[in-house]
Amino acid sequence: MKRPRSLSPLTLARTVSLVFRPSYYPTVAFAVLLTVTYLSLLPWNFKLWLLAVVYLFTVLIPWGGVVLYRKAHGWSAAELRHRHRRFVPYLLHIVSYLCCLSIIQNVHMPSFAGALIVASLLLQCGCTVINIWWKISMHSAAAGAAVGALVAYSLLLNYNPVWWLCLLLLVAGCVMSSRMVLRQHSLAQVLAGFAYGILCGFIGIILC
Repeated sequence: MKRPRSLSPLTLARTVSLVFRPSYYPTVAFAVLLTVTYLSLLPWNFKLWLLAVVYLFTVLIPWGGVVLYRKAHGWSAAELRHRHRRFVPYLLHIVSYLCCLSIIQNVHMPSFAGALIVASLLLQCGCTVINIWWKISMHSAAAGAAVGALVAYSLLLNYNPVWWLCLLLLVAGCVMSSRMVLRQHSLAQVLAGFAYGILCGFIGIILC
C-alpha cells in the first residue's frame, strides 16, 4: 500500500506565497470590515459592488499592467523579481491604488474604510523608495501591515484583538518563512519588511 505523498517544503512555500500575495490583503480586509462593523448594514448590492471595485483596482488592474510590462520587455516572471526591475510594477500598483482611493472617497465611505487603501499606499510608496537601494520583502511588509492595522482598529473601535492577532502573527510567520525557503529574500529583508509593514498599517489607520 502506497503512502500518500507529503508536500515538499518548496511546494508548501510556493503555495503560501501565492495564497498570501500582498495584493489580496485590501480585498480581504474590506470584506472583514463589511461583515463585522456597522458597515454590514449596507445593502448587499452596494457591498458587492465595493468589493468588486477594490478587487479590480488592487488586484486585476495592477496584475494586468505588470504582465503587459513584463511581456513588452520579454522577461520571465523570475526575471522581473530583480530589484532594479521592480520600480515600474510598484508604480503601477500605486497609481491603481490611488484610483481606488478616489472612488471610495467619492461614494462617501467612512474614513476608517478608506484608511485601508491609505495604509496600502504608504506601504507601496515606502517599498518603492527602499527598493532603489535594497530589496525588501513586500510579502512580509503586507503581512506586517495587516498586524499593524488590526492593532489600530482595535484602538479605534474598542475591541480585544488577541485571537485575530494570534492568527495574523501565525500567517506572517508562515509568509516570511516561505519567502526565505524560496530564497527570494534574506532574514534581514523579511524582518525589515514586517517591521515596516506594521508601522505603515498602524499609522495609515490611526491618522485617517
